[in-house]
Amino acid sequence: MPVTRHLIKRGDGAAVELFQARATDTAPTGAILFVHGNQGGLLLGAKELVDNGALLRFSSRLNITTAAVSQPGFGGSDGPADFCGPKTQQSIIAAIRFLREQPSVDPDRIVLYGNSRGAVAAAMVAAQVRDLRAIILSSGVYDLKEVFETSPRGIRQAIEHEAGLSTEAFRARSALHHAHDIRSEILLLHGRYDDRAPVAQAEAFSAALSDAGVSVDIRVFECGHRIPREESQSALRPFLQKVLVSGITRH
Repeated sequence: MPVTRHLIKRGDGAAVELFQARATDTAPTGAILFVHGNQGGLLLGAKELVDNGALLRFSSRLNITTAAVSQPGFGGSDGPADFCGPKTQQSIIAAIRFLREQPSVDPDRIVLYGNSRGAVAAAMVAAQVRDLRAIILSSGVYDLKEVFETSPRGIRQAIEHEAGLSTEAFRARSALHHAHDIRSEILLLHGRYDDRAPVAQAEAFSAALSDAGVSVDIRVFECGHRIPREESQSALRPFLQKVLVSGITRH
C-alpha cells in the first residue's frame, strides 16, 4: 500500500501538496483527509503524517483511503501562510474535491480530521462543505479573538503576521460564529489542561453546535495540548467504525 504524492491546484491556481494511501478494496471505500498542525517551525506539512505512519496506519486498519494536505506555506504547497484563513480553507476544499474524484473513494463517506492549527481551518471548512460524512477536530481554537491575548507570544506574532488583527480576520478563522452553517457530524477531542487552546473553546463550540442541531460528541482527556495517541484512539476507533465502516447513513 504505497503512499503517493500529488500536486493539485487551488481555485486561484496555487499548488497544493497532498499525500495519499489507497485502500486495497476494489470497491469505493470511505476516506479520511488529515490537516496538520503548526509543527514547531519545521514546515513539513502533510509529510508529517507520512513520516509518523499515521497515513498508512489508518488506511490499513480501516481499509480506507487516507490523505493529508499541506497548508499554504508548509511542505510543497504554495505560500504564503495565512494562519488557517481563506487560502488555507480553499486548499483543504481543493483536497476534498480531489478525493471525491478518486475511483477508490466513496464521495459520501469522507471524514475531515484537523489537529491544532489544522482544526481551526477544518472547522471553518465544515461550515462551507456541508455534506462531509463527519468532522474530527483535535485541540482546536474556535473563537480566535477570544484566546489571542492569552496565546503564547510566538502564536500571537504568527496570527498578526499571517492574518492581521481585524475583526474580519478573526471572524474568518473562528468557527464558533459559523456553527449554524455546519451540518456534518462532529467529534471534538481536547485536553483538559491545554495551555494553547483552552478546553472552554471546545466546550463552547460543542454547545453552539448542539444548539444548531448538529450531532456532536466532545471527549476531554486528562492531558495538555498534545493528546497521547493511546488515549485519543479510545474515542476515534468507535467513531470511525460507525461513520466509515458500518454503513450508517448520514444524519
